[in-house]
Amino acid sequence: MSFRYEIRLSGSGGQGLILVGKVLAEAAAIYEGLNATQSQSYGPEARGGASRSEVIISDGDIDYPKAENIDILLALTQEACDKYIADLNENGTLIVDSQLVTHVPEGNFRVIQIPIIQSASERLGKFIVANIIALGIIVKISNIVSLESVQHAIKARVPKGTEEINLKALAEGINLAEEWLNKNS
Repeated sequence: MSFRYEIRLSGSGGQGLILVGKVLAEAAAIYEGLNATQSQSYGPEARGGASRSEVIISDGDIDYPKAENIDILLALTQEACDKYIADLNENGTLIVDSQLVTHVPEGNFRVIQIPIIQSASERLGKFIVANIIALGIIVKISNIVSLESVQHAIKARVPKGTEEINLKALAEGINLAEEWLNKNS
């Protein structure tokens, strides 16, 4: 029996979610030898408008590349949470920025609330790496790809000269997820 794992990264344009989707798909396909697809959608406003990136990872063929039964939904805005929560499967995980998503819907899914953007600013001094912090949280929570594969994909995908801060952001996301798991397990 093959597995299919669906992740939707949602928020607003300019938050770097499409880059995170590409990194995650590359980690799975190139460094883990799995099958992966990545798709993206963003509003005409680009920065500030709605943005979404989807990654499907499977050890078998991916016959339909759109996420419909999401295992992990990352919502960095209230609008994204409200818009996409219906696609999260009942055993899925909702990861939200606790500062920006203040109304968390009820459901049988696990909810992880972490101040992602605030952590990027306070712990690393750059809110722009919040996307990679979110990636670290996803990597730790899902265990769908290894840390090493994601580190390789980050080095290959992020703009030259930003590798170090992005690797620190990844580690910070993993630390935040570990802190959450220790408090809530």
